[in-house]
Amino acid sequence: MSTYPQQPQQTEQYGAQTGEPPLWAPYYGAPIGAAVKRFFKKYADFSGRASRSEYWWWTLVSAIVTTILNTLATVVGSAGATVSDSGVVTLGGGAIAFYVILGIWGLATLVPSLALLVRRLHDGNFTGWLALLVLVPFLGVLAVFVLSLLPSNPAGQRFDKPAAA
Repeated sequence: MSTYPQQPQQTEQYGAQTGEPPLWAPYYGAPIGAAVKRFFKKYADFSGRASRSEYWWWTLVSAIVTTILNTLATVVGSAGATVSDSGVVTLGGGAIAFYVILGIWGLATLVPSLALLVRRLHDGNFTGWLALLVLVPFLGVLAVFVLSLLPSNPAGQRFDKPAAA
């Protein structure tokens, strides 16, 4: 008999399994391709949990796409821009097209990005309503940023959907 106190058994996370976990479960250690694929598959699903890798890979991809579209709009806009005698700058038609594409991108990813944030908060065992903190200037965004950085909390399993039998 051991003199050491018994340690509670830790459940194995899905990242240690072979293959991808079901969509209702968080994918710990998700590669970038799987994270983006799961983002679009769970388009408006506010229930369940999302791992840090799922959340941050998508955040990186979204930031890169937004930066590229902004850069292209600026470059194309400055190339075809005209300045009137009163100093008003008018962008070229190409810039307007890129800004329209950027607007469509933002609208198309707004709801799923909010859903992903809610699932990320669930993984840390926080209510999804804390996502509303982003409406508070600066400090709210900072608070949500910190909450999204926190590690998974096993108690967050209460937000999981039961496996289909």
